[in-house]
Amino acid sequence: MAEAHQAVAFQFTITPDGIDLQLSHQALRQVYLSGLRSWKKRVTRLKNNVITGVYPASPSSWLFVVIAILATMYTRSDPSMGLIAKIQEHLPVSDSLSIQCRTVVSAVLFSTLLWFSLIFTMRLCLKQLLSYHGWMFEQHGKVSNTTKIWAAMVRIFSGRQPLLYSYQGSLPNLPVPAVKDTVKRYLESARPLMSDSEYERMTTLAKEFESSLGNRLQWYLKLKAMWASNYVSDWWEEYVYLRGRGPLMVNSNYYGMDFLYVTPTPIQAARAGNTLHACLLYRRKLNREEIKPSRVPVLNVPLCAAQCERIFNTTRIPGEETDSLIHWQDSEYVAVFHRGRYFRLWLYHAGRMLSPREIEQQIQRIMDDPSPPVPGEAKLAALTAGDRIPWAQARKEFFSSGVNKRSLDCIEKAAFFVALDDDEQGMRGDDPAGNLDRYAKSLLHGKCYDRWFDKSFTVVVYKNGKNGLNAEHSWADGPIMAHVWEYVMTTDSFQLGYTEEGHCKGDVASSLPPPTRLTWDIPAECQERIERSLTVAQALADDVDFHVLPIQEFGKGAIKKCKISPDAYIQIALQLAYYRNRGTFSLTYEASMTRLFREGRTETVRSCTSESCAFIRALEGGESKEVCRRLFRTASEKHQQLYRMAMTGGGIDRHLFCLYLVSKYLGEESPFLKEVLSETWRLSTSQTPLQQVELFDFVNHPEYTTCGGGFGPVADDGYGVSYIIVGENMINLHISCKHSCPQTDSHKFGADIKKALEDLLELLSPEKPDPSKAEQNHSKKSKKDL
Repeated sequence: MAEAHQAVAFQFTITPDGIDLQLSHQALRQVYLSGLRSWKKRVTRLKNNVITGVYPASPSSWLFVVIAILATMYTRSDPSMGLIAKIQEHLPVSDSLSIQCRTVVSAVLFSTLLWFSLIFTMRLCLKQLLSYHGWMFEQHGKVSNTTKIWAAMVRIFSGRQPLLYSYQGSLPNLPVPAVKDTVKRYLESARPLMSDSEYERMTTLAKEFESSLGNRLQWYLKLKAMWASNYVSDWWEEYVYLRGRGPLMVNSNYYGMDFLYVTPTPIQAARAGNTLHACLLYRRKLNREEIKPSRVPVLNVPLCAAQCERIFNTTRIPGEETDSLIHWQDSEYVAVFHRGRYFRLWLYHAGRMLSPREIEQQIQRIMDDPSPPVPGEAKLAALTAGDRIPWAQARKEFFSSGVNKRSLDCIEKAAFFVALDDDEQGMRGDDPAGNLDRYAKSLLHGKCYDRWFDKSFTVVVYKNGKNGLNAEHSWADGPIMAHVWEYVMTTDSFQLGYTEEGHCKGDVASSLPPPTRLTWDIPAECQERIERSLTVAQALADDVDFHVLPIQEFGKGAIKKCKISPDAYIQIALQLAYYRNRGTFSLTYEASMTRLFREGRTETVRSCTSESCAFIRALEGGESKEVCRRLFRTASEKHQQLYRMAMTGGGIDRHLFCLYLVSKYLGEESPFLKEVLSETWRLSTSQTPLQQVELFDFVNHPEYTTCGGGFGPVADDGYGVSYIIVGENMINLHISCKHSCPQTDSHKFGADIKKALEDLLELLSPEKPDPSKAEQNHSKKSKKDL
C-alpha cells in the first residue's frame, strides 16, 4: 500500500507561471502512518533483542548492580578489590572531570562488566542444566530427588517471563554419538528385518567401517560440532530438502485440516477474513516474541524456537542444482489465487491491521471480479508442482525481468499464499468418509495449479467455508505449523467469531483501495513448459491413494488405563497392522524432535524392533494372553527407550547421514554407509501434537475436534501414516499410498490399523469378573457359612 500512496502523494504540473504543486494530505497521512508502523516494529525488535541478549537477567538488573556497587563504595569498602581504581587510571576522560566523577564512571564501568559476567555465568549454568536428560529415562510418575533438585535449579536460572527466543543462547548443542554406539544400535535395529546370512554380512561391513573409515569421518564431524551450533540441521535442510529435484507436491509438502465436525460459517469470504486476520495476530505475537516458548510438559523444559523465524514472509526459490530459502523481514500483503487470477491483497491500512470484516470485504471484491485470466496465468503455479529443474530454468528465462518479474516478486515476497477454492469439502453429504478422503487429497495437491507450493504455507478456503493449509517442509517441521494452525482455528471460532448471518464482526473503512490484479505476459513457449510441469504433477497426484480415518470408539483415556504410552501403543498397532497387511515386517520411520538442542529438528525412531516382532509373532501364533501381555510391555518399554534416545541425541540415522556426507566430501566410499542410506522406509509415520488446546475448553466443546494433517507416501510401495491423539476419546489417522502399487491399499490398511488398535485394547484391558462365576462363588460361600 505504501507504494501506491507514494505514487499519488503529490502531483505537479509545469505552467508558464511556474510549477503548480498539489499535495494529497490523505495520501501523505497514509504514508506517514505506514512508516510509523514500520518504525514501531523496529523499536520492538530492538527492545526484544536487548531483553533476549541479557537473558536470564533483565535490563533493570543492571541498575540494581550499579546502585549496589556505588552503595558499597560510599561505605568506604572496595567490592572490586582494586579494579575500579585500575579502570580510573586508564580512563580516557577530560581533565575537567572531578575525581569523584571519574570514580563514579569507573564504578559504573566495573558494575557493567560485573553484570555481563553474571549473565554469562547464569547462562552457562543454565546451559549445563539443560544438558541433563536423566529425567526422560525415569519411570512415569516417579521423579527422583536428583531430578527434583535439577528442576528447581532450572526454574531459578530461567528467570521470569521469558520471550519466545530467550532460551536460544542457553540451549545445549546436539552431541555427536560415538561411532561404536551408533553402529551397535543400527545392527540391533536391523536384526529383525534380515536373515541370518544378511545380518552376518552387514555385521562384517559395520565392523570394518567402525575400525577404519568411521573414526576418520567422526573426527571431521566433531570438528563441525565444535564450530556449528548444530552439526546436523544445515546439512539436513540442504541435502534432504533443498537439493531434491523432484516435485515438492505430495513428496515433501504436507497439509493441515479444519475442524472435523464444525464449520463456523458457510460464507467463504467471511471464513477467509477471520482466518487471515488470525494469521496476522499470530505474526504480530511472533514479531513481538509474545508467544510462550514451547516446553516439554510437566517439567517445563524449553524447546528450540529457531524454526519459528521463517513461518511468514518466506519462499523457496528454485535452482538448477539446489533451491534456496529466502526470508523477508516483513510483508504487508498476501497473494491470493481465485479462478486462475492472482491478486495482491494489502492487509494493513493507515498503519493498522485490517479488521476481519474489512478483509472479508476485500476477499469478496476479488471473488466478484469478472475478469478472465490471461493466457498461461490460470495454470502458472503448476511450475511449483512439477520437477524443480524445469521450474528453475523457466523462472530464469521468463520471469527475470519486466512485468512477469514484478508479479512473481509479489507472490514470493507475500506474507503467505491464499487459495480461494470453488469446490466444497469436508465430512459431509451422503458419503462423509469418501468426502473426507477427497478433502485430504485436495489439501495435499489440489488441482496441481491452485496452490503455490514454494511458499512457506498456503491457506486454502473452500466455497462452503471449510479451510485448511498446505505447508512447504524445508523451512520447518510439522509441529511448528501445527502450533500456528491451532492458534488460527481457535482464534477464528472462539475469539473473533461471526455474526448471526455468518459474516465477520466489525466495521469497514470506506477508503480501502481494492485488491490489485497481478499482470502477466506469458509467451507460448512458457505456456508449453507450464503444461509439461502440470502433466508431471497431475500423474503424481492421480496416483495418490488417501484415506482419513477418525476412530471415535476410544482414545488416549482407554490406553492410559492400560498403563501404556499412547505413542508406543499406536506404533506397535501399526506394526501389527502392517504384518497382517503384507505378511512381513518393514523398516519403519517415526519422526521425533530434537528441539531440546539448539537448532534441533528431527531424528528417526526405528519403531520395528526385535521386541515388537516377538510380540506380534506370539499374538498371531495364538500364544496365551499372559505371554502376549508380557511381550507387549517389553516391546512398549523398548519403543519408549528408543524415543527417549532419539530426543536426547542418541539416535542412529542423523549421525549416519552426516558421516555419509563427510565421506562424500572426502571422496571416500563406504559400503556400509551406502547400504544404510539406501534402505527403503516402507512405513513412514508421524504424530501431530496438540499444543494450543488451552485456548478454549476442549472438554466442553468436543465438537471442535481438529482432524490433524497428513503427508504423501515416502516409498512407491509403502505407506505414510500421520496420526493425532485428540483428547481422551479419539484418534485420527491419515493414511497414504499409491494406486500404482498393487500391494498397497489405504482403505484396507486403515481397516487393519483399526482392528489392530481394538485387538490390543482387548488384550491389555483389565479382565472384568464374570458375573455368573461371582454369583456361584457367593452361593458356595453362603452354603459354607450355613
